Amino acid sequence: MPNQHPTHSKAIGYLLWVFGFTGSHRFYFGKPVTGTIWFFTLGLLGIGWLIDVFLIPSMHREAAMRFRAGKVDYTVSWVLLTFFGLLGVHRMYMGKWFTGIVYLLTIGLFGVGYLYDFWTLNDQITLINASV
Repeated sequence: MPNQHPTHSKAIGYLLWVFGFTGSHRFYFGKPVTGTIWFFTLGLLGIGWLIDVFLIPSMHREAAMRFRAGKVDYTVSWVLLTFFGLLGVHRMYMGKWFTGIVYLLTIGLFGVGYLYDFWTLNDQITLINASV
């Protein structure tokens, strides 16, 4: 049964699809492996990127079933990670103040932590939302 409160925005998914050759929409919907493939192959040389415009509704449904809504908003976290992730703002928003400050002082642990968060952010939020 789908989550009563959607965790991810379909509109944001389509907005990220515009930059989909980077895999951003796939990371957002919780598909880090294919997001990484899209990143390194420019959306499977554009072919996968074009096909994804039709797959976003199913990715949205899967995310609604897989992830848990709660006090931490997925979309806000993803926007903060995307634009301010090297500064740790997304971690501070999630209540992870210590690692947020570490990211701030080390530029996202020299970029490695920033990339790690692209792979794991949805699961991190789900754990926080489940503990409330």
